[in-house]
Amino acid sequence: MADRAPSESPARPRRSDATRAAILTAARDRFAAEGYERATIRAIARDAAIDPSMVMRYYGNKEGLFVAATEIDLRMPDLTAVDPAGLGERLVRHFLDVWEHDERLTGMVRVAVTVEAGAERLRAVFRDQLAPVIAAVCPVPDEAPVRAALIGSQIIGMAMARYVVRIPPAAALGHDEVVAWLAPTVQRYLTAERP
Repeated sequence: MADRAPSESPARPRRSDATRAAILTAARDRFAAEGYERATIRAIARDAAIDPSMVMRYYGNKEGLFVAATEIDLRMPDLTAVDPAGLGERLVRHFLDVWEHDERLTGMVRVAVTVEAGAERLRAVFRDQLAPVIAAVCPVPDEAPVRAALIGSQIIGMAMARYVVRIPPAAALGHDEVVAWLAPTVQRYLTAERP
């Protein structure tokens, strides 16, 4: 291990990094719990134990804060390594895991139905992360965008029913039941010939 020069000190996190992290954590919680319209900069600042002007300083406005707070990596699986007959099941199981372990996606869906910034954020996540994965296994590459959109409609629809609106039958289904119902439709969108 090389010796440090006397003037060097170990890197310490900057105070601004801690402030930004506190703001983003508070914003994610508020947006997920209350949606975009009801979540306020003041409430988010109060939750982060900072002055509201700091939120504006770092993120400009509520829309900028929302975009930063909903930055999400879906950790999409490599479907090229999956048996083609099991693609639908793999995707549905993956999304169930994402929905149940990351409140940001639920918050994003909640906001997307009422605010254009939320809708654009959700479109970007699915366009940039789901579409390339679908394109890699799509039997007709030119159809990949349509197939990805149809898959997104199923995934977002189930998430809306199960995690946002909490329609009792959908919310009560176990993982295997959701997979049994949803995977065949997703599989068809992935691999069936165009109707």
